[in-house]
Amino acid sequence: MNTNLFPTSRLNIKTIASVALLAAIVSSLVLHSGEGNLRGAEARAPEKLLRHIVLYKFKETTTPAQVQEVIDTFSALPKQIPQIADFECGSNVSQEGKSEGMTQAFVVSFRSEADLQTYLTHPAHLAYVNVVKDKREKVLVFDYWK
Repeated sequence: MNTNLFPTSRLNIKTIASVALLAAIVSSLVLHSGEGNLRGAEARAPEKLLRHIVLYKFKETTTPAQVQEVIDTFSALPKQIPQIADFECGSNVSQEGKSEGMTQAFVVSFRSEADLQTYLTHPAHLAYVNVVKDKREKVLVFDYWK
């Protein structure tokens, strides 16, 4: 009768190695998943940001070069206004026909309402408004938390 609890046969060593590898993989997945994070209370929830969306319909007389000036000037604001947490922009590509002539979108994100207020009164933003104000026919602004 074999009294060795862990026989050293090849099959058993492979089985033990496979189980150990599987255990390591599962442990890694649990440690790196949101639910299995061992740090518990130390884990941070995703940061909420205030999204400030600006949509433009430009005047028919606004040239492509003028539209590009608006885009370039708006896109330069994150380097000038430290309260901007994130920024993106793009041209409308929707084929639904529901854009009401809006052709350009800008999304500016802030960590607080105070940061948004600082942005709105910042000299760089006010200078940008002077660049765009005579080129736009319509502007729509929408703010929300995410």
